[in-house]
Amino acid sequence: MRKIIFILAMFLSLHAQNEYELGKGVQVASLPLFIGGYFSINYKNTDNEKKYKIDDLAILGYGSYEKFSYMAELEFKELYVENSDDDTTEISRDYRLYIERVYLDYHHDENYMLRIGKYNSPIGFWNLLPINVLRETTSSPLSLSILFPKFTTGVGATYTSYIENEFRIDVMLQNNEDIDDEYNNYKVDKHYGFGISYEKDAFSIKANAGYFHKIHDDSYADKLSYALLSAKYDSQKYQLLAELGSQKADNDFTTTYAGYLQGLYRFTEQHLGVMRVESYEDNAHAVDDNIAIIGYTYRPLYPIAIKTEYQFHSLREQNQFLFSFSVLF
Repeated sequence: MRKIIFILAMFLSLHAQNEYELGKGVQVASLPLFIGGYFSINYKNTDNEKKYKIDDLAILGYGSYEKFSYMAELEFKELYVENSDDDTTEISRDYRLYIERVYLDYHHDENYMLRIGKYNSPIGFWNLLPINVLRETTSSPLSLSILFPKFTTGVGATYTSYIENEFRIDVMLQNNEDIDDEYNNYKVDKHYGFGISYEKDAFSIKANAGYFHKIHDDSYADKLSYALLSAKYDSQKYQLLAELGSQKADNDFTTTYAGYLQGLYRFTEQHLGVMRVESYEDNAHAVDDNIAIIGYTYRPLYPIAIKTEYQFHSLREQNQFLFSFSVLF
């Protein structure tokens, strides 16, 4: 708790000394350093339980100087969780501070960029939006969480061409353990991947493939490969987003398929409606599910999101209502 009080006090002190705009953090004196963060409060209701959770409380440090830029993100993962059913209520608190991201970029020019540290794996579109407030639903597709490591600790390189339209190549190289493997969906010590993407006007398409090695895992497969295809159409009123992939171990599919299709309609800048359908077949855990989601997002300001959604599952005991309030500051 002392850590939390100290961090909030530091932020309020910076806020008082500098001009502040919500969502962009506060500059520290005249240094190339901005301090900001975000938090999220979530509520989940199913037939069997009710859960209240302070899911994210994160502090961001970022900035740029000449050809270099950087980001550091420290987060309390599940600061407070209250879980109740008809008979009991359980409360848990986790005051550990996790390293979600920390990396340094070198921009050789507008075409070439080199990254070192722990960063979001540049796979597909959804994985590049890990913060609740930036997404249009409280939940993320379950189908994507089983295909590839969400974070990579190592070296990344990007080439981008802007001739006529945008063409991009991403490379991920990891041959070491995670900086903080408690904050990743897979604990890995190897991850090699690449991606190519093309963007023209409102349409974008992307293809990714890679290999990773799991550690500290009792499942039967620890050497896995994946492939993912993604497409997005984003206009002033509509957005369509689709991703479909699979995962293999040697010659066997650990995930035969996993994907989703999401449609977004912007009634106004503040009011958005969302529908998503997703499906996956997870052979490693003998689970498959089909999910339909209806959601609504209200943004009084862009860095603030109030979101509700209801999920219909073919595994009916997983049906649930979600609500979240999140702020980027």
